[in-house]
Amino acid sequence: MFQNKRRHLLWAVTGAGKTEMLFKGINWAVENGLRVGIASPRVDVCIELFPRLQAAFEKVPVVLLHGKSEQPYQYSQITICTTHQLLRFYHAFDVLVIDEVDVFPYSGNPMLHYAVQNAVKPDGARLYLTATPDKSLFKAISRKKLSVSYLPIRYHGHFLPEITVNRTKNLDQLVDSGNLPRKILKRIAQLVADKQRFLIFVPHIKDLELVGRAITNARIDARFKTVYSADPQRIEKVALMRNEELDFLITTTILERGVTFPGIDVIVLKADDEIFSAAALVQIAGRVGRNSDRPTGRVLFYCQSKSGNIKSCDQQIKLMNRKAAKL
Repeated sequence: MFQNKRRHLLWAVTGAGKTEMLFKGINWAVENGLRVGIASPRVDVCIELFPRLQAAFEKVPVVLLHGKSEQPYQYSQITICTTHQLLRFYHAFDVLVIDEVDVFPYSGNPMLHYAVQNAVKPDGARLYLTATPDKSLFKAISRKKLSVSYLPIRYHGHFLPEITVNRTKNLDQLVDSGNLPRKILKRIAQLVADKQRFLIFVPHIKDLELVGRAITNARIDARFKTVYSADPQRIEKVALMRNEELDFLITTTILERGVTFPGIDVIVLKADDEIFSAAALVQIAGRVGRNSDRPTGRVLFYCQSKSGNIKSCDQQIKLMNRKAAKL
């Protein structure tokens, strides 16, 4: 694809291992003396990519740029940066990879789209990566302005876990009053008893304490914490979950991407809330089955009605599994 110098989208399922798959193309570019840029809207993705690229290309200068980076800029053949940092470059890259193109603040931001266009050379190659394409990408594909290929199966060869939708009357009102339906509490208690770790996603910060209270009042003997984006103990709580010192976390959408807890299940409460976009729901479902030791698992959506976003999530997952079945 890099040799063809075109605009291309790789629609890859969550947990496909797409970063490592880039190495062959990056290696070709490096061997041909080309300059490579890898950008993401999210700082944590850039920070995670940096050591992996350094390890894979030990003899090639690699620089990491983001708003809080202390490393001074110097010319490097491989640059890893946030999409905002691309504003610093003009016709600099022969190859530019944009990871997670559906994510804020890149998605729907004309300034950052302009930055990408400006940073790559006029005859340069652009590769977009995502598990959840947005409307602008679908439009570009339909207008033949963007070619597309699919990576519909995970690195371990198993399909994406599909969602189970549980319609639940008065769920919103119950949560708002600090209660949960008996069937949900029973499910949580059973998972804890089975030592099956999991995440509970809620749409709003206020829901964290309410759901936590409902579980505590039900006398479920479990180790859990609540976490959200501005939580001062966010890093420590995620580390506790990663180290298997918690049975579950109750979380907002902050953990929908960029984090892997091997072997978990997922519960989404009020899945029909407008906070949960189709892309967010696909990413949340993608937390399950990422590890080859347990490549399957439960994805349970509890809602009052099956919203358009839930339907779209279901369709996207099933589409990729159909494509995977043809491989």
